[in-house]
This record gives sequence, C-alpha cells and structure tokens, in this order.
Amino acid sequence: MAKKRKGRPINGVLLLDKPYEMSSNHALQRAKRIYFAQKAGHTGALDPLATGMLPICFGEGTKFSQFLLDTDKTYQVTAKLGIRTTTSDADGEVVSEKPVTVSNDQLNAALDSFRGDTKQIPSMYSALKYQGQPLYKYAREGIEVPRESRDITVFRLDLLRFEDDEVDLDIHVSKGTYIRTIIDDLGELLGCGAHVAQLRRTAVGNYPTDKMVTMDALNALLEKAQAEDVPPSVYLDPLLLPMKTACDGIPVVFVDDMSANFLRHGNPVQCSNAPLDGLVQVYIGDDIENGEFIGVGQIDDNGLVSPKRITVLN
Repeated sequence: MAKKRKGRPINGVLLLDKPYEMSSNHALQRAKRIYFAQKAGHTGALDPLATGMLPICFGEGTKFSQFLLDTDKTYQVTAKLGIRTTTSDADGEVVSEKPVTVSNDQLNAALDSFRGDTKQIPSMYSALKYQGQPLYKYAREGIEVPRESRDITVFRLDLLRFEDDEVDLDIHVSKGTYIRTIIDDLGELLGCGAHVAQLRRTAVGNYPTDKMVTMDALNALLEKAQAEDVPPSVYLDPLLLPMKTACDGIPVVFVDDMSANFLRHGNPVQCSNAPLDGLVQVYIGDDIENGEFIGVGQIDDNGLVSPKRITVLN
C-alpha cells in the first residue's frame, strides 16, 4: 500500500521574494510548510546573497518548472570595482585589489561589449555539473575543471549609476547567464577587477513584479488565519498564480475530453490547429479563457500531439 503524502494537494505558482542570506532550497521548504503543500519545487536557484523573484511551483505545477528554468531573467546588480574575489561575489575571498581609475566613457564602452549574443564560460562556483558533481564542489576543493563556453544573449544592459567604485546595472538576459561572470569579466576588461556586491532578480519571463510576496507577508497571513481560526488557505491560496502561467509563450492547441483522456494515458492525438513542430500548451475546450489547461505536448514525427507534461486528475 502506497504511503500517503503529507499536506494539501494544491496546484499553482507562488512568486516568492527570496530574502537575503537564505538559500533557495531553505526558502522553498519554508514556503512549502506555510502552505502545507504535498509537493513543491523552485525554478532556478538564487545565491544566498541574492534576493528577488523565486517562482515556486506547487503540486502539478512542478511538472512545468522546466519551462521557467528555460525562460529569460532580469536582474539589478551592484558591482564593486577594484576588488576581485574567488566567487565573483561578496562571499568569496579577495584575489586582488587595484585602484579604480575608470572613466564614464571607458565603462560605457566596456558595457557595450556584453550586449547582444556572446559567449560565456560558467564560473567554477556554479551549480553546473561535471562528471556528476556540481562545479562549486570542485571549486571548494581547489580543483579547476574544464568548462565549455555557452551561447548567451544580453537583451538589455542599462547603466543606472556609476559613483566612485560602485556600478548599478539593470540586466535582461537569456537562460543560463551568470551575472557574477559578467561582472567578473567586466572588472577584468576595465583592468581593475570587480565582484557582485548586491544582486536582485526582478523578473522571470513575463511574470509581474508586483505579484511577488515576501516570506514575512506569508507568515503574517498564516498568523492572521490562526488568530481568526480559519483555514490558512483562505488567505494564502489567492496569492497563487495558475500553473499554466509557467508555459507562457508556448503555442496553444485545443482538444476534446476524449483526446484529453488519451493524452493522460500516454497516447498521442491529432489536433487540427497544431503547429508543425515544437511544444504546445493543451486545453480542453475551444478557447483559453474558458478552457481547462491540462499540460504541455510535443509535436511528434507524425504531426500528432504527444504528451510531454500532462496533469493528472485529482
């Protein structure tokens, strides 16, 4: 007999504003406990020193977290010039200290070299894996391993402030881009070194910034529910966004109940409105507003919609 899961079978996405000096996994576990959720997962870790948007998927929503991992992100970062560190952030040991004699023209010219499509070699202090182990584990042991450069895109890089040895930037980047590496490379290009002093993720894909909620706010709502002797879900669940929001930008197809049942049993189906290839969002019904989102399919070699991430019935 299968062991019954603890918690509530809730589905949706919470836009958590991760606090400073808390790991993404710790933030996830705290949010999961507050919601008393059976299942939860985050969509791309933030460093402990970073704050900002950390989408947390609950229940069936965890099936679509990969699509948020693959979307673009926006950050605001404060770079400290003149000091280079082992981790390219304020947590690392100082590698070098140099005087800062950078002009506005030099900074702007250097920043321009990062805009658009470029290559980036991931930091040794990243979570990328080499032979099954995260790079940061090798780095902590003083071991340097080979890393291949990756194609990245910096869609937008705006200079917000340049004062003394501090630079504030607003950066919109493609998936897999390491802001710490951009800042470290910027420091080397300027000849003085640099590291990330502060980092905040302000956006993931098209999720609205004003929908973020802090851990303190979640705790306050939990305490309010307990004081009023009402289920915490009364105040907490309205903060959740539909799990379909994790699939924003993926083309949509519509199926009937019979086809939906086939998909849920692992079988491909034919859709008259399907594209020629790629991923598709699948809805039961005739339109998005009134239809039921049931997951994501993949167009197979026969032009059929095959199940990729399909929700199960409660």
